[in-house]
Order: sequence, then structure tokens, then C-alpha cells
Amino acid sequence: MKYRTIFLSDIHLGTRGCQAELLLDFLSCHEADVYYLIGDIFDGWSLRRGWHWPQAHNDVVQAFLSKSHNGARIVYIPGNHDEVMRAYLGTHFGGIEVMQRADFTAIDARRYLVTHGDQFDSVVVHARWLAHIGDRAYGFMLWLNTKVNRARWIWGGQYWSLSKWAKQQVKHAVSFISHYETVLADEAKRGGYDGVICGHIHSANISKLGDVDYANTGDWVESCTAIVERDDGTLQLIDWATTKRNREIARRGPSRRQRRKSTTPDKTENEIA
Repeated sequence: MKYRTIFLSDIHLGTRGCQAELLLDFLSCHEADVYYLIGDIFDGWSLRRGWHWPQAHNDVVQAFLSKSHNGARIVYIPGNHDEVMRAYLGTHFGGIEVMQRADFTAIDARRYLVTHGDQFDSVVVHARWLAHIGDRAYGFMLWLNTKVNRARWIWGGQYWSLSKWAKQQVKHAVSFISHYETVLADEAKRGGYDGVICGHIHSANISKLGDVDYANTGDWVESCTAIVERDDGTLQLIDWATTKRNREIARRGPSRRQRRKSTTPDKTENEIA
């Protein structure tokens, strides 16, 4: 599939939670004239604690370099986990442009502010130590999530995200996400933009906040989502993890539990008989 523009963020190369293989699969199936990498592409926080860089992570880097070599424009906007790249604003690496933020104009002439978004996160700005603690807690939840879903897969259950569930259940987390979205939308409106495209909070979403379009690309740790610009200039959220899971389920056929259920006589029918 070919698009004018693809937006990706929060890949977190260098962490065990990074879904590099899924991203490589996505990149092999989707092409664009322009790619915006909106922060936390690699995770400097995690790499400082311990080196983890398997071949698939290197393949992701090579995939972007190859796309740049073949004529695609790639804009890299660093986030808080890869903030070391902010020392290289205005430079190019293998044709990849490094920028603080970007102005994006869609084919329908709507203008968007493109930013990672950590500058508008009060925890990151004013309490970095708390952000690091939260990062470690998130890493533990991802580890636990892997164990839970391995068991669910054996018994035919679908993927379930522990961290997403926690975000939905914890009132403070729901309030934080809502506040973050509002702050980003207000910033875009003050700048005269029609909308904002961001990342950072690992919560993929396209919505209308007042008269401002808000778009969050999500992440490539759990949700594995991206935003693309369609031919008419509208933005579309692609959930690649769900797409792949549905294809795999269709390929495998019914699970053992589903097959058992289909062969178990209905109780009501037996009673009537």
C-alpha cells in the first residue's frame, strides 16, 4: 500500500518490549513519500541500564536508511527517551533530517503541528525521577503481560494488554491522557494549526477536540499502530497488531476452546429432547 505520508513514534528500539518484527512487516507492506518519526525511536534510558540490540532492531534502522536512499523523505523528531538526538537538530544522518518539531500540510491544505509531546508532560518536565520510575514500572508490566498472553494463546484466547487495561482502570491515568490531549490541542490552536500529530503517551487516537484535529500515533511496544495520510488528505489510524492477529486467527481456524464449544451439545436442546 502506498501513501503520501506515514507517521510513526515510540518504537523504543533497544528495549525487550519493542515489536521490531511487526514494524518490519508493516514497513514491507506500506510505502510513503514522507515518513515522520515522532520521537522515542530508540530508548536511551533503557540502553543506559543495559545493552539490548538484537538484529531485528538493526534491521529497522537499515529499513529507514534504505527508504531514504530510495528517495523517501524521512523527518526525525526526537522525544524524551532519545533526547540525545536533540543535540543534532538541523543535521542529517544518512538523509534523515533531525528537527525539534515540524509543520505538516496535508493534501487538503490542513496544517498540523508535528511534535513528540513530552514537552507538554508535566511529569517529564518537572519530575524526571518520577518519569524514570514510571518507565521501570511500565517495563515490568510488559514482562508480566508477555507471560499472561502466552497462557492465553495456548488456550485460544486473544491478545490482552495489561498496561492498556491499567490505564483504563486508573482514574488518574485516564485524567492524565485527557489533559495531555487537551494541552496539545490548545498548543496547536495557539499556533494557528488545524491539528496536531504527536506520540509520547502510547495511546493511539484520532479525534476532534473542539475545532482542532488531534492524532496520536500510539507505539510499537504494544499497540503497534501508525497514522497515514490518505489520498484525500484525511488521517487514518492503522492497528497493525490487530490486523496481523486477525489474519493469523483466520489462517489457524477455530481455537481448541472454540472447537470444544462447537461440539458440546446445547443444554437447552437436550432438555427439550
